[in-house]
Amino acid sequence: MIKKSILLAAVATVGFAGVAEARDQIRIVGSSTVYPFTTVVAENFGKKTGHPTPVVESTGSGGGLKLFCAGLGVEHPDFTNASRAIKSSEIETCASNGVEAITEMQVGYDGIVMANAKNAPALELTKQQVYLALAKDIPQDGEWVPNPNMNWSDIDPSLPDAKIEVLGPPPTSGTRDAFGELVMEAGCEEIEACAALDGDEFDARAMTMREDGGFVEAGENDNLIVQKLEANPAAVGIFGFSFLDQNRDKIQGATIDGAAPTFENIASGSYPVSRPLFVYVKVAHMGVIPGMEEFLEEYTSDAAWGPEGYLIDKGLIPMDEGMREKMREAALNGVDNVNM
Repeated sequence: MIKKSILLAAVATVGFAGVAEARDQIRIVGSSTVYPFTTVVAENFGKKTGHPTPVVESTGSGGGLKLFCAGLGVEHPDFTNASRAIKSSEIETCASNGVEAITEMQVGYDGIVMANAKNAPALELTKQQVYLALAKDIPQDGEWVPNPNMNWSDIDPSLPDAKIEVLGPPPTSGTRDAFGELVMEAGCEEIEACAALDGDEFDARAMTMREDGGFVEAGENDNLIVQKLEANPAAVGIFGFSFLDQNRDKIQGATIDGAAPTFENIASGSYPVSRPLFVYVKVAHMGVIPGMEEFLEEYTSDAAWGPEGYLIDKGLIPMDEGMREKMREAALNGVDNVNM
């Protein structure tokens, strides 16, 4: 059960406990990648309990954490999904607005995929090739020049002679953050002129995406990206593995450094572009907003996130039993494991 001190702190929050009855429905925001998993849990929670089905919004990881950290009270969300870990600057923003106790609940793993339509040529890419396709400027003959690669074959003759057009998430997305770190930075480091840089200059050269049409910010709606790939076989999309897994009749995933984006490869760690997924819990709302503890019990049940749970059918890569138990205990006891 929630620690008494935490619950008392929530009740003591100015103006919060007295108006808690104004909202009896859990509100969740955040990552578009975690959205499908949390939505299924919310639907099952609504069916099994007498509580209203939680409202789940897809706002992106950064957008969700901004809303989550804005304050305590019924006008602020209770949970936020995130496809990256909370940043120290976001923890500081939370604290400055009274959101001082936060539980970080890792829910599983995901791979970031690059995919195209099934009727297009299959792509076999390296992180360096992806960097050379998407960076705004690249090193050439000792200088940094605007990216001259218009077609994939300009990078390597073995790649398709097709225009580079990649649809990806905006800067507010955790998928964008993780893709930048796991692919763009890693690909940049494989090039001598880029690896020689450090600090802010390396970050700028590695993470700044081209703006000439080679990379297109397609918003937070990953399902819309899938639809655009169907309509344009020349295009490539960037999104979480679950969207590939649920649409294999329409799209195909590219191999990255020789590894295909499969459940088995992500679970084993052999697929190089994978990351943990999170749900963040506003501890002060537990015991005040009805149903939060029961919602967490559903999310952390073997029926949901276990090796044969219904979230696995949706594309979530499960954690091992020890990690699941650790996360379940932290969530149900309202442990502040972010400010430790």
